[in-house]
Amino acid sequence: MPHPPLRLGVNVDHVATLRNARGGPNPDPVRAALLAIEAGADGITAHLREDRRHIRDDDMARLKAEISKPLNFEMAATPEMLGIALATRPHAVCLVPERREELTTEGGLDVVGQHNALAPFIARLNDAAIRVSLFIAAEPRQIEMAAKLSAPVIEIHTGAWCDAVVDGHKEKAEAEWQRIVAGAALARSAGLEVHAGHGLDYVTAEKIASLAEIVELNIGYYMMGEALFVGLGETVRTMRAAMDRGRHKAGPPVVAATRSDRA
Repeated sequence: MPHPPLRLGVNVDHVATLRNARGGPNPDPVRAALLAIEAGADGITAHLREDRRHIRDDDMARLKAEISKPLNFEMAATPEMLGIALATRPHAVCLVPERREELTTEGGLDVVGQHNALAPFIARLNDAAIRVSLFIAAEPRQIEMAAKLSAPVIEIHTGAWCDAVVDGHKEKAEAEWQRIVAGAALARSAGLEVHAGHGLDYVTAEKIASLAEIVELNIGYYMMGEALFVGLGETVRTMRAAMDRGRHKAGPPVVAATRSDRA
């Protein structure tokens, strides 16, 4: 049986970060999204934060209107964001934790502790035929609760693993990697579609692509940094090649029914 295709979602948040530093219209995250798609991206991810520190409301509306690939709307589980998602109608919504003082998303969503609040939120999005993803750590309790909440997709937070790899902490990196391996297998066996993201670069993206259970990577900050030196198109193509190399090393995929795609 062939491996499931591995999709690349490109996060354009930090094009907007650079734009907002001067307050003008450039660089335009929508233009970046179009260039990424032209170079081979399978979708575009953007996080509309409560404080609007990078992506803004009009960016989300323009992305939905102008790109030809699926839009993945990252957001906190708040009434304001639910209203915007239902009005925008993206292909997917990825629910993430959010704190104003954080530099970036610091960990996974606590779906065990917040299940009562999340259940009706997820139900509204499911009813609207918007694919729901939960951005969580590769922990069995969180994965099992994600399945109980009828979220068809999880995205495994890879930040701790990636940080340990970059810092050269080999034992910690190996421990975090084994958590991801086990979590991906558990999620797939529970019928969830499995994505991954946060902190991935060419090296870690190639390695995680070898996990047949994972079908999508969402990558942004590293790619936007590389694009300053070689251009966004070249960065997307290089990342795509790294993922393809890793995919060729994948073991047999887990066979399980999935409740995921609403494309």
